[in-house]
Amino acid sequence: MTLAELSVEYRIHAQALDLRICQLEDRLAHTRNADQRCQLQDRIRMLSAMLREARELAVLTERYYDRGYRRNAKYTI
Repeated sequence: MTLAELSVEYRIHAQALDLRICQLEDRLAHTRNADQRCQLQDRIRMLSAMLREARELAVLTERYYDRGYRRNAKYTI
């Protein structure tokens, strides 16, 4: 698998995460139970971090070989 192909996979993964976050946010808006709200907020927070990382990795793998691209220090050795 090439980095370009991998970037497409990261984009697809990010879309799925974004969809799930929207679903959970909708559920959160209609939930009154405090325990369930707390669980939903924790889940949304975790999925949001995963979404951010998937988007960052998609950009990194898309532009890895571009001259002048300043890589995210978080993902470099």
